[in-house]
Amino acid sequence: MDQTAHNIQQQIDLYGEPLGEVVRRVAGPLGLNQSGLAQVIGLSAPMLSQLMSAQRVKIGNPAVVSRLRAVSQLADLAVAGEIDPEDIPGDLDRIRAATGAYDPTTTHLPRSSAHLAGQVTDSATPFAAPAGLPAPTSQPSPAVPHDLTANTSQPARAVVREIQDLFRAVASAEEIQAAAAAAAEHSPAVAELLLAYGTGRTADALAHYEKHHG
Repeated sequence: MDQTAHNIQQQIDLYGEPLGEVVRRVAGPLGLNQSGLAQVIGLSAPMLSQLMSAQRVKIGNPAVVSRLRAVSQLADLAVAGEIDPEDIPGDLDRIRAATGAYDPTTTHLPRSSAHLAGQVTDSATPFAAPAGLPAPTSQPSPAVPHDLTANTSQPARAVVREIQDLFRAVASAEEIQAAAAAAAEHSPAVAELLLAYGTGRTADALAHYEKHHG
Protein backbone atom coordinates (compact mmCIF):
# COMPACT_ATOMS: atom_id res chain seq x y z
CA MET A 1 0.00 0.00 0.00
CA ASP A 2 1.47 3.36 -0.99
CA GLN A 3 1.50 6.32 1.38
CA THR A 4 -1.53 8.05 -0.14
CA ALA A 5 -3.63 4.89 0.06
CA HIS A 6 -2.45 4.37 3.63
CA ASN A 7 -3.44 7.94 4.55
CA ILE A 8 -6.85 7.54 2.92
CA GLN A 9 -7.46 4.39 4.95
CA GLN A 10 -6.50 6.28 8.10
CA GLN A 11 -9.03 8.98 7.23
CA ILE A 12 -11.70 6.32 6.78
CA ASP A 13 -10.80 4.91 10.19
CA LEU A 14 -11.01 8.38 11.75
CA TYR A 15 -13.97 9.96 9.98
CA GLY A 16 -15.89 7.18 8.25
CA GLU A 17 -14.90 8.26 4.74
CA PRO A 18 -11.99 10.03 3.03
CA LEU A 19 -12.05 13.77 3.60
CA GLY A 20 -11.89 14.38 -0.15
CA GLU A 21 -15.20 12.56 -0.51
CA VAL A 22 -16.66 14.53 2.39
CA VAL A 23 -15.78 17.85 0.75
CA ARG A 24 -17.11 16.82 -2.66
CA ARG A 25 -20.30 15.48 -1.09
CA VAL A 26 -21.17 18.56 0.94
CA ALA A 27 -19.94 21.46 -1.19
CA GLY A 28 -22.36 21.14 -4.12
CA PRO A 29 -25.67 21.07 -2.21
CA LEU A 30 -24.58 24.12 -0.21
CA GLY A 31 -23.33 26.12 -3.19
CA LEU A 32 -19.77 26.20 -1.86
CA ASN A 33 -16.45 25.87 -3.60
CA GLN A 34 -13.41 24.47 -1.82
CA SER A 35 -12.25 27.89 -0.65
CA GLY A 36 -15.69 28.80 0.66
CA LEU A 37 -15.99 25.55 2.60
CA ALA A 38 -12.55 26.12 4.09
CA GLN A 39 -13.66 29.53 5.36
CA VAL A 40 -16.80 28.09 6.93
CA ILE A 41 -15.04 25.35 8.86
CA GLY A 42 -12.03 27.46 9.82
CA LEU A 43 -9.21 26.01 7.72
CA SER A 44 -6.96 27.59 5.15
CA ALA A 45 -7.69 26.54 1.58
CA PRO A 46 -4.22 24.96 1.17
CA MET A 47 -4.69 22.93 4.35
CA LEU A 48 -8.09 21.69 3.18
CA SER A 49 -6.56 20.76 -0.16
CA GLN A 50 -3.86 18.72 1.60
CA LEU A 51 -6.50 16.90 3.64
CA MET A 52 -8.57 16.22 0.52
CA SER A 53 -5.58 14.74 -1.32
CA ALA A 54 -4.57 12.77 1.81
CA GLN A 55 -1.21 14.52 2.01
CA ARG A 56 -2.36 15.16 5.56
CA VAL A 57 -4.45 12.64 7.47
CA LYS A 58 -6.04 14.26 10.50
CA ILE A 59 -7.79 17.53 11.30
CA GLY A 60 -5.93 18.64 14.40
CA ASN A 61 -8.52 21.06 15.76
CA PRO A 62 -11.65 19.43 17.25
CA ALA A 63 -13.59 22.65 16.60
CA VAL A 64 -12.96 22.27 12.86
CA VAL A 65 -14.16 18.65 13.01
CA SER A 66 -17.30 19.87 14.77
CA ARG A 67 -17.97 22.53 12.15
CA LEU A 68 -17.37 20.06 9.33
CA ARG A 69 -19.92 17.73 10.93
CA ALA A 70 -22.43 20.56 11.07
CA VAL A 71 -21.79 21.44 7.41
CA SER A 72 -22.20 17.77 6.48
CA GLN A 73 -25.48 17.63 8.36
CA LEU A 74 -26.68 20.78 6.64
CA ALA A 75 -25.81 19.30 3.23
CA ASP A 76 -27.82 16.17 4.04
CA LEU A 77 -30.81 18.29 4.99
CA ALA A 78 -30.44 20.31 1.79
CA VAL A 79 -30.34 17.16 -0.36
CA ALA A 80 -33.41 15.82 1.46
CA GLY A 81 -35.28 19.08 0.85
CA GLU A 82 -35.70 19.59 4.59
CA ILE A 83 -34.49 23.20 4.55
CA ASP A 84 -35.24 26.23 2.42
CA PRO A 85 -32.27 26.99 0.13
CA GLU A 86 -32.60 30.64 1.14
CA ASP A 87 -31.80 29.66 4.74
CA ILE A 88 -28.51 27.99 3.84
CA PRO A 89 -26.33 31.14 3.91
CA GLY A 90 -27.57 32.00 7.39
CA ASP A 91 -26.96 28.46 8.60
CA LEU A 92 -23.44 28.55 7.19
CA ASP A 93 -22.81 31.84 8.98
CA ARG A 94 -23.88 30.27 12.29
CA ILE A 95 -21.60 27.29 11.71
CA ARG A 96 -18.72 29.63 10.84
CA ALA A 97 -19.28 31.56 14.08
CA ALA A 98 -19.43 28.43 16.26
CA THR A 99 -16.84 28.58 19.02
CA GLY A 100 -16.02 24.89 18.90
CA ALA A 101 -18.15 23.02 21.46
CA TYR A 102 -18.85 19.77 19.72
CA ASP A 103 -22.42 19.08 18.75
CA PRO A 104 -23.85 15.78 20.03
CA THR A 105 -26.48 15.62 17.29
CA THR A 106 -23.94 13.76 15.15
CA THR A 107 -21.34 11.11 15.68
CA HIS A 108 -19.22 11.24 12.55
CA LEU A 109 -19.55 13.03 9.28
CA PRO A 110 -23.15 11.98 8.56
CA ARG A 111 -24.34 10.69 5.23
CA SER A 112 -27.90 9.86 6.19
CA SER A 113 -30.67 10.71 8.58
CA ALA A 114 -29.70 7.65 10.62
CA HIS A 115 -26.33 9.23 11.25
CA LEU A 116 -27.90 12.56 12.06
CA ALA A 117 -29.86 10.93 14.84
CA GLY A 118 -26.77 9.19 16.17
CA GLN A 119 -28.18 5.81 15.09
CA VAL A 120 -25.15 3.93 13.78
CA THR A 121 -24.38 0.27 13.71
CA ASP A 122 -22.27 -1.73 16.13
CA SER A 123 -19.75 -2.47 13.35
CA ALA A 124 -17.82 0.66 14.20
CA THR A 125 -14.16 1.32 13.58
CA PRO A 126 -11.88 2.31 16.51
CA PHE A 127 -12.82 5.91 15.86
CA ALA A 128 -16.54 5.05 15.98
CA ALA A 129 -17.15 5.60 12.30
CA PRO A 130 -19.60 3.09 10.82
CA ALA A 131 -17.76 0.43 8.87
CA GLY A 132 -18.72 0.54 5.22
CA LEU A 133 -21.10 3.43 5.85
CA PRO A 134 -24.66 2.08 5.76
CA ALA A 135 -26.81 3.25 2.89
CA PRO A 136 -28.74 6.48 3.47
CA THR A 137 -32.30 6.10 4.60
CA SER A 138 -35.10 7.94 2.87
CA GLN A 139 -36.79 9.08 6.06
CA PRO A 140 -35.55 12.30 7.67
CA SER A 141 -34.94 12.11 11.38
CA PRO A 142 -37.29 14.26 13.49
CA ALA A 143 -34.68 14.20 16.24
CA VAL A 144 -32.44 16.61 14.32
CA PRO A 145 -33.24 20.26 15.00
CA HIS A 146 -32.93 22.81 12.24
CA ASP A 147 -30.69 24.87 14.53
CA LEU A 148 -27.47 23.00 13.91
CA THR A 149 -25.68 24.56 16.87
CA ALA A 150 -28.23 23.56 19.50
CA ASN A 151 -27.35 20.82 21.97
CA THR A 152 -30.02 18.16 22.45
CA SER A 153 -30.36 15.12 24.66
CA GLN A 154 -29.00 12.09 22.83
CA PRO A 155 -28.87 8.36 23.59
CA ALA A 156 -25.89 7.17 25.59
CA ARG A 157 -24.32 5.59 22.51
CA ALA A 158 -24.23 8.93 20.69
CA VAL A 159 -22.70 10.64 23.72
CA VAL A 160 -20.08 7.90 24.04
CA ARG A 161 -19.12 8.21 20.40
CA GLU A 162 -18.72 11.94 20.74
CA ILE A 163 -16.35 11.38 23.67
CA GLN A 164 -14.42 8.86 21.57
CA ASP A 165 -14.37 11.37 18.73
CA LEU A 166 -12.88 14.06 20.95
CA PHE A 167 -10.20 11.80 22.40
CA ARG A 168 -9.15 10.46 19.03
CA ALA A 169 -9.17 13.85 17.33
CA VAL A 170 -6.43 15.11 19.64
CA ALA A 171 -4.22 12.04 20.11
CA SER A 172 -3.27 8.77 18.45
CA ALA A 173 -4.00 5.40 20.05
CA GLU A 174 -0.33 5.08 20.96
CA GLU A 175 -0.33 8.49 22.68
CA ILE A 176 -3.47 7.63 24.64
CA GLN A 177 -2.00 4.28 25.71
CA ALA A 178 1.17 6.03 26.86
CA ALA A 179 -0.85 8.58 28.84
CA ALA A 180 -2.88 5.79 30.44
CA ALA A 181 0.30 3.92 31.41
CA ALA A 182 1.70 7.09 32.99
CA ALA A 183 -1.50 7.65 34.96
CA ALA A 184 -2.12 4.06 35.99
CA GLU A 185 -0.05 3.99 39.19
CA HIS A 186 -1.53 7.08 40.84
CA SER A 187 -4.86 7.45 39.02
CA PRO A 188 -6.09 4.06 37.81
CA ALA A 189 -9.58 5.40 37.21
CA VAL A 190 -8.17 8.04 34.87
CA ALA A 191 -6.14 5.40 33.08
CA GLU A 192 -9.27 3.27 32.69
CA LEU A 193 -11.16 6.22 31.24
CA LEU A 194 -8.39 7.00 28.74
CA LEU A 195 -8.29 3.42 27.51
CA ALA A 196 -12.05 2.95 27.43
CA TYR A 197 -12.75 6.03 25.31
CA GLY A 198 -9.42 6.52 23.60
CA THR A 199 -8.57 3.04 22.36
CA GLY A 200 -11.38 0.66 23.31
CA ARG A 201 -14.34 -0.62 21.35
CA THR A 202 -17.54 1.40 21.44
CA ALA A 203 -19.25 -1.41 23.38
CA ASP A 204 -16.58 -1.20 26.09
CA ALA A 205 -16.80 2.59 26.26
CA LEU A 206 -20.58 2.38 26.49
CA ALA A 207 -20.32 -0.09 29.38
CA HIS A 208 -17.92 2.29 31.16
CA TYR A 209 -20.26 5.23 30.57
CA GLU A 210 -23.31 3.40 31.88
CA LYS A 211 -21.40 2.13 34.92
CA HIS A 212 -20.18 5.56 35.97
CA HIS A 213 -22.91 7.81 34.64
CA GLY A 214 -25.83 5.80 35.91
